[in-house]
Amino acid sequence: MAFELPDLPYAHDALASQGMSQETMEYHHDIHHKAYVDNGNKLIAGTEWEGKSLEDIVKGTYQAGAVAQSGVFNNASQHWNHTQFWEMMAPGPNAMPSELEAAIKESFGTVEEFKSQFSAAGAGQFGSGWAWLVKDADGGLKVTKTENGVNPLCFGQTALLGCDVWEHSYYIDFRNKRPAYLANFLDNLVNWENVASRL
Repeated sequence: MAFELPDLPYAHDALASQGMSQETMEYHHDIHHKAYVDNGNKLIAGTEWEGKSLEDIVKGTYQAGAVAQSGVFNNASQHWNHTQFWEMMAPGPNAMPSELEAAIKESFGTVEEFKSQFSAAGAGQFGSGWAWLVKDADGGLKVTKTENGVNPLCFGQTALLGCDVWEHSYYIDFRNKRPAYLANFLDNLVNWENVASRL
């Protein structure tokens, strides 16, 4: 069963007033994400990975310490990452549920400190990658960053929130101002209800 590009959970222009333009969504979802799906389907056809779940493919093809991951991993992981990314955003306003706020304060002290660490991770990721809020195996929350398409599945973590810091995610709207993009993501775009549901 081939993977398919999921529909956005909102219209292409739904986040425009919150800092993510229709043009960005059209390029990012309709072109970049679709390419990961199409290329991934071609690469897994006729292999041991055909018919496996996306999560199993990501975990099964990840190679810790590899200088470059395989094409199967890169496309499968980016398909998974982007599918989560669209769901982690929503037209606003989006208040943080109390149970999520409590969990963040328990792990980071304050919501502001969490946002500071998350923004620093995203801004400090050299080149392409992602910033994440994850739940570790011990149940604690922490901020991580990953290169290219690597994601929390590779480390047995639960992804609660992820922000794409590849240039295609922000260059139309923010040019080279990645920190401003990250701040806007946290303040205006995050679907905190979705994040809380992942706890």
